[in-house]
Amino acid sequence: MYTVCVRDHLMIAHSFRGDVFGPAQRLHGATFVVDVAFRRPTLDDDGIVVDIGRAGGALGAIIAELNYRNLDDEPGFSGINTTTEVMARVIHERMAARIVAGELGPGADGIVALEVRLHESHIAWAAYEAPLLARPDRRERVR
Repeated sequence: MYTVCVRDHLMIAHSFRGDVFGPAQRLHGATFVVDVAFRRPTLDDDGIVVDIGRAGGALGAIIAELNYRNLDDEPGFSGINTTTEVMARVIHERMAARIVAGELGPGADGIVALEVRLHESHIAWAAYEAPLLARPDRRERVR
């Protein structure tokens, strides 16, 4: 399996509900290094996994939707503990939607899985990895 990864960073504020979170129940900030890994079993006709420029641009656009926001105030996150794991899944879903919509170019059609990894520090990270939901016209090929 071939993999290409692009990286950005994200700064948010949020709080959690539940005793398990201790002092993190209070409003606090989080800074993440965000890695998105694109996976495919074969290279495209140009010998690449994905256009790195388009992949980086797409990640930058996703980050811009979340960056410097208090997620407690964002309607889309109402009632959700925006843990590192949850945020990895959110970024995965948004990137997958862009790939399926064709925003990363026709070469991205061969991508079969994505992994989104959020690094909280040099000693802790969380990730979400799943198969890419295919466009209907390529669903058979991607399974």
